[in-house]
Formats: sequence, structure tokens, C-alpha cells
Amino acid sequence: MRILVLNYEFPPVGGGGGRVAEDICIGLAKIGHEVRVQTAHWNGLPRVEQKDGYTIFRSWSLRRHAHTCSVGEMGAFIVTNLLPALKHAVTWKPQVIHVHFAVPTGVLAWAVSNITGIPYVLSTQLGDVPGGVPDQTDHLFRVVKPLTKPIWKNAASVTVPSEHIRRMALSSYDTSIETVPNGIALDSIQQSPPEPHKPGRLVFAGRFNPQKNLIFLVRVLERISDLDWVMDILGDGPMRPQVVEEVRKAGLENRVHFHGWVEPGMVEDVMSRSDILFLPSLSEGLPVVGVRALAAGLAIVGSDVGGIDDCVNNGKNGFLCRVNDFEPFENALRTLLTSDECLTSMKQESRKFAEKFDIRTVVARFEKMFQAAALSKK
Repeated sequence: MRILVLNYEFPPVGGGGGRVAEDICIGLAKIGHEVRVQTAHWNGLPRVEQKDGYTIFRSWSLRRHAHTCSVGEMGAFIVTNLLPALKHAVTWKPQVIHVHFAVPTGVLAWAVSNITGIPYVLSTQLGDVPGGVPDQTDHLFRVVKPLTKPIWKNAASVTVPSEHIRRMALSSYDTSIETVPNGIALDSIQQSPPEPHKPGRLVFAGRFNPQKNLIFLVRVLERISDLDWVMDILGDGPMRPQVVEEVRKAGLENRVHFHGWVEPGMVEDVMSRSDILFLPSLSEGLPVVGVRALAAGLAIVGSDVGGIDDCVNNGKNGFLCRVNDFEPFENALRTLLTSDECLTSMKQESRKFAEKFDIRTVVARFEKMFQAAALSKK
């Protein structure tokens, strides 16, 4: 099949949703499909790039940062990528469009599909759903939600990565929605040795925004400062100055290391030298970093919120803790950092748990959806 992938952020630009799209593209190309990606250009990246058996096309955009995209920049993406997407549709003639994110990329898919008749499969994440990330998107959904309904309704299929998101989405959109987890290429992930490092190594990777709850993270670390550990924090965003200052005030500058926004390979490299993923988020869909941590064989300490609980079998491969409750987070980290036996066991359990997210299974499910969509057009 010829499959056109639309995504407003694609590695090395963007967060977990872009990584998901990349892994699916690689998987589809491996089993013989022709794949083109239309995305935003940023910071000297090639305009056209052959990679892992598929082709990436990057068109001009106003995007200024790899780690975040403003509402205005999202609007500019729609304007500057509409004609390139239409050109692919008319000249290359894909049988199906795979669009990642209802907003803003879904607007492109909806428009191209209406003009050309090519069906699209819509893959959404937590931020596409009203109430998913309330402090960041609810004020926007009050305006744009009526405009998003046709994007969901007209899709040949709609997917979400977790049952938590599916339940939320069904309350807002009257359409059939299928749960397909964010996958991972297990064979390509460097694994952490099961034996704990000395000192114990913690890691966080993601955007520095309120949803990730990084100020709370630092304050938990301050409470376990008597233990032997170091932490790597990978990512960037508007809250970084506040987080760095909080680390300084806690006297943890020599133990908490900031790496900034890095390539996915760097995240995997750091994880392979870590023991525990610390994820105290206020909300999550299905965190890609959590799935990658499973594949790397890390124990996970995270908030007891929908999405993270898809990655953690509480007490088996990590601990789920009440949101913003210092005591359970502190106790969980103390348990793992003071018991090599417990940490080793949980790291091994994570790697076993990762099998359910094997990208080959995920790609096979999408392949069936694409075939069904193409047949429905005929």
C-alpha cells in the first residue's frame, strides 16, 4: 500500500507522539509498504530525507522550538502544509492517510480527504481529548471543540493509546474508537542490566510543563537526599528555569543532571544506564517514555493516573502513588533504592511486561485498518 502520514511534529521534533509515528513508519516500511511523511521543517533539517525505508518531506513552518509548538505555530503548519499534502495526494495517489493528532494535523487530513476522497485513519493522544490536559487545553477546546467533531466523525477509523483516553473521548465524540497502544521496537532498545547501579540511577524524560509535575518531583528528591542516588532529567520547556532553581534551592545540583532536549537515541542510551523511571505526572495518556522504560528494563515509580497504570503492575514492576502525595512517592523510592533484591526483580518484570507493546503487533493492527479503509473507499 501507499500510505501518506501527516504529523505536525516528527522526530527529532516533538515529544512522544512523534516517536510513536516514527516507529509505526519504520514497521510499515519493513513489511513492504510505501510510506511518505509530511511534516514541519525545523532548524536546518533536510527538506526531503530517506530514512529506514520511508521518505520524510518537511515544509516551511514558523515553529521555533523542537519541544513545544504554540497555537499560532500550529495554525501556520496547517496553512503551509496543505498544498504539499494535496500534492502528495494528487500525484503520488496514496490509498490511505494516517494522521497523528486531531489538532492541528487532523484539519489537514479532513481537508485533503474531502478534496480527493482518500480515506484517513486518525490516531490521537491525550491532548486531543477535552479534559485530557485541562490546564493546557481546556480553554482552547471551549472554542475549537465544535470544529474538531467532523475530524473525528469523518475518519475511517479512530485510535487512542489507552482505555483511559478512550473513555474520555467517547464522552465528547460520537464515533467508534479503538484502543491501540503506543508500540516499541523491543529488539532495538538497549537494556539496563538487571543489577542496580551504584549509586542508584533515576531518570525523567519529557516536556517541562505543569502536567509533568516537575516541581513536585524535585521536592520528593529532597526528601530522599540521605540516600545514595543520582538523577538524569532529559527534556526542555517553559518551566525549565523554575525546575533548575528548585534543584538549586534543594542543594541537589551535584546529583540532578539536566541534559536539555535530546535525540531519541540519547534517551535510550541514558535509560540503558538507569534503574528507575520517575514519572509523577498529573495526567497521562499512555506515556511513550513509560513504554520505552519497560523495554529498557526499568522499574517505574509513577502517579496513579490513567495511562501510567497501563505501564505499571503495582508492586510487580514498580509503584503507583497518589497524585501529589509526598509520602507514597518517598516510600516507593526508598524501597527501591535500599533493596537491591526488590529493584532487580522489578526491572526484570518490566522487560517481561514490555512484550505487550511490541511494535510488530501494533503495526499489524494498523495495517488491517488501512486495508479496510482503502476497501471502504472502493
